Amino acid sequence: MEFLQNIDIAKVAIQFIVLLFSLSIHEASHAWMADRKGDFTARYLGRVTLNPIPHIDPVGTIVFPLLMFFTSIPIIGWAKPVPVNPAHLRNPRKDNIYISLAGPGANLLAGFIAFITLIVLKIIHPEAGALILAFASGMPVSETVLAPIVGILFYAMVINIALAMFNCLPIPPLDGHWVLYGLLPDHAASALERMGRYGFLIIYALMFLGVLHYIFIPIYMVIGLLVSF
Repeated sequence: MEFLQNIDIAKVAIQFIVLLFSLSIHEASHAWMADRKGDFTARYLGRVTLNPIPHIDPVGTIVFPLLMFFTSIPIIGWAKPVPVNPAHLRNPRKDNIYISLAGPGANLLAGFIAFITLIVLKIIHPEAGALILAFASGMPVSETVLAPIVGILFYAMVINIALAMFNCLPIPPLDGHWVLYGLLPDHAASALERMGRYGFLIIYALMFLGVLHYIFIPIYMVIGLLVSF
């Protein structure tokens, strides 16, 4: 248990809780959009909710993220997928694009709201600037009443933007792949569908080759803008 001595349990707890609700925002938005487009399957299953419990996959939402937070090993987590029945959609191919974009779009909006709130906090409370810098740089955080609030907002910004950027990749089973599937002609869409079984292998290959690092550049830019504001 020596490795726990160098881990800030409070930070891990905040990150994990923020991740749960960020995944809930993502999946609930898919469910809400499907409901709007005529498929009520997710609503009947109680998935149009920000309550994390209906969206939790024990391994992908609990075990893998905790392993990543405690060990820093790059592990991909996931929530329980939202079921969509294309037969209930008015325009299955077009509607599925909207459903797929709803999750990343909601995460991006949540990240933007957290960013704006942190800017307001920096203006109102000068102490917030030092706390943001501490969270951004991994330095020890002062134990103040404001620290957990800043921590929740900072990780909400980072995690939600990360989820949006990652899920927009056009690789199965990510949302970007369904958007691309809906835009491609039939023969190309079929080829993309056949690639689905290799999706996770492709993602991990890109991860270990360092390619995925580039999709998170916008996060570093937002953090830099926030710190320098």
